[in-house]
Amino acid sequence: MLQQTRVETVVPYYERFLERYPTVEVLAGAELEDLLASWSGLGYYRRARQMHAAAARIVRRGSFPDTLEGLRELPGIGEYTAAAIGSIAFGIAVAVLDGNVERVLSRYLALPGDPKAKPIRRQLVAAATGLLDGERPGDSNQALMELGATLCTPRRPKCLLCPLSSDCRALAEGDPERYPPPRKRRPVVRVRLVLAWVEGPQGLLLFRRPEDSKLLAGTWELPWVEGIGGAQPQEPSRGLATKYGGRWTLNDAIATVRHGITHRAIEAEVRRGTLDSTGTFAASAQAGWFQPDSRSGDILAR
Repeated sequence: MLQQTRVETVVPYYERFLERYPTVEVLAGAELEDLLASWSGLGYYRRARQMHAAAARIVRRGSFPDTLEGLRELPGIGEYTAAAIGSIAFGIAVAVLDGNVERVLSRYLALPGDPKAKPIRRQLVAAATGLLDGERPGDSNQALMELGATLCTPRRPKCLLCPLSSDCRALAEGDPERYPPPRKRRPVVRVRLVLAWVEGPQGLLLFRRPEDSKLLAGTWELPWVEGIGGAQPQEPSRGLATKYGGRWTLNDAIATVRHGITHRAIEAEVRRGTLDSTGTFAASAQAGWFQPDSRSGDILAR
């Protein structure tokens, strides 16, 4: 949950999650749709899917892997997460490099390059390993991460309180905020969508994204097409027919929603609509009618 998400956002989700899924066995046996509903609001749903797959693999294995190699074989666990789990849960003497640690060590060494670049990263790993307490690697890693989160912050670092200040080269230079250098931001891509709100006696019509979608794979959503400025109602209707099949009619907008996902700035216009010939969906479409208070629906097509 903490991957790409702030602690204060995660805590209430974490507490509710442990109440609902107290053991790895319960998690492995959970319906994926229920798990995704519990995750709703955290974003990056691929994390939840991978955790579900990892739980199933752990249950089949009979135990949680306690080596770095075994941890890295689990879905969704890479070098950083394996090092964090290995050091904190199993006492493996391996350094952890998250964004906070990268910032602390970039300043400590006054490294001018991108922390993600291989030559710089090798120096950071060496420095983190040198600072690691081999007897208490979990506490040592968490201390360095906490140092970056609370004292060695991106702006206005509290250098006078830092236990590394006496040897910090960036502080000696007088400009700690110079390190690490800011990364180039990806240009913002503005996306305009038109969403169809089709409601009937059975509930609200939703479609499921394919499992190979780059974003939000396997999630249920309102049918949508990309729109253009000043698009007439019949233009999105034709787009919906091409994408999902059937015959669509869209009326005036009932809501406009703006949301940001990574570098995408999305403006979604929701229009109330109707759909004829629901039995003629495209071969790739999976649709269902859902009640607002239900996590399962009447599936129409697959």
